[in-house]
Parts: sequence; structure tokens; C-alpha cells
Amino acid sequence: MNRINALLIILVCLLSIHDANARGEKNSYRMVWKENFRGKSIDHDRWSKIPRGKPDWKRYMSDHESLYELKGGKLILHGVENKGTAPEDTARFLTGGIFTKGKFAISYGKVEVRAKLEAAQGVWPAIWMLPEKGNWPDAGEIDIMERLNHDDFVYQTVHTHYTHTLNEKKNPPHTAKAKINPDGYNVYGVEILPDKIVFSVNGKVTHTYPKIDTDKEGQFPFGTPYYILIDMQIEGAWVGKANIEELPVKMMIDWVKVYERL
Repeated sequence: MNRINALLIILVCLLSIHDANARGEKNSYRMVWKENFRGKSIDHDRWSKIPRGKPDWKRYMSDHESLYELKGGKLILHGVENKGTAPEDTARFLTGGIFTKGKFAISYGKVEVRAKLEAAQGVWPAIWMLPEKGNWPDAGEIDIMERLNHDDFVYQTVHTHYTHTLNEKKNPPHTAKAKINPDGYNVYGVEILPDKIVFSVNGKVTHTYPKIDTDKEGQFPFGTPYYILIDMQIEGAWVGKANIEELPVKMMIDWVKVYERL
């Protein structure tokens, strides 16, 4: 091998390493937390049940034990019509959801969640992230996965002051659809980097939201501590009315992995 060829090989290797780092591949990370739901109950050192609230996604949240099931190393979140499940609760539907708010957050890094989603009209499971501090939408929101009804794809989206208040949804595109296996498990991921948000499904990059040069405010508020939310949702302005004949439904979470960038 002559000197020129040797130098070319070294250059190609260096470029490959740089490209891998730029894309945020696995060799750029170290795992800092893995949740495999193998206990007898939810780990309350890391997770809390999401309380009910006024927004559509929180309207039917409940802490009723029947909505939270740990079985075979999986967390199963249920969405049901409230026909005697919780007689003291006047809500028509009941849904389960958990988050790490106040217990675990990450600024830059990667989050992956392996999950299986049962489908029904009016059902809206989601895996997403919100900032520990700041008001919505100024402090941002990262939707790793939202599925509506019987869709064979999910939405992956960022929300900010720039995209929501200023309505700058296309420069750059703030959302995209990603195909999934609608009947099986999929791995939903996001990488939060200083210059972009990178979404993936089953290890394949599906959407990138970059930081851009702009004189408009709030385009890229990311980089502060964000916590994780995983929840089953029923009805709302976006997803529409539920078909009660298709209920109950389940959202099965196999594991959650969190990585810090090296």
C-alpha cells in the first residue's frame, strides 16, 4: 500500500467518525437509565401518575389502579369507558399515563421507547417530552410519537413559540409522519442535540428539526432539562369522538432507554 492510499483510507475513516457523531449514532452516547418495568409496581422514584387537567390530553387521566398493569416485564396503560370502573368518578372515559416530572430529566441526549399501541377510533396514545421549567409553548415541546385512531403512521413534532404563536410551521417543517408496524412493537426515538432535534422509528431517522438563523423569537428553545411522558388518551379536538364499541384499548410499554451524549 503506497502512502497516498494509506492517507486516503485514514481520511475516509476520519470522515466516517465525524459523520457518525454528527448524526448522533450509538457510539456517541452512553446509557444513563433503562426502565424495563420488571417490578411488581411502578418505580415511584422515577415515575408519577399523570394527574387530570383541562387540556384534551389530560381530560380523562386517572390514578385508578386498574389502568396501570405490570405484566411480563411490560407496563400496560389502559383506556376504558367508565362503566363502573370508578363509580365515584363522573368522567365518561378513564386513561392511564405516567411521567418523570420532577424526578428525571435530560437536556441533551437520546430517548428511546419500545411500545405497542392498540388502535380504536378516538384513541390518541403519545410518548413525548416537556421542559421542567418555562411556559408552553415558549419553553418547547417534543412529541416523540402521537398516533390517532387506526393510522399506520405516527406524528413526530416540535412545538415552540416560533411554530405555534408565530405560526412558522414550515420553515423548517416542525412535524412529519412516520410509518410504523401498526400491529406490533416499534421503537420510537428522539435525539436532542445543540443544533437539531432528530426523530426516529425502529432506528431509522424519520424527521429532523434544525436550529436555523432567524430574527424571529423562540425557534429553538431546546437544551434545558426535559422530562418524559407516556400516556393513553381518548377523544379531543384533534382525534375526534371515540367509538365506544372499540374500547377498551391498551398501550404496552416494553422499555425506556435514556442516553447522554458523550
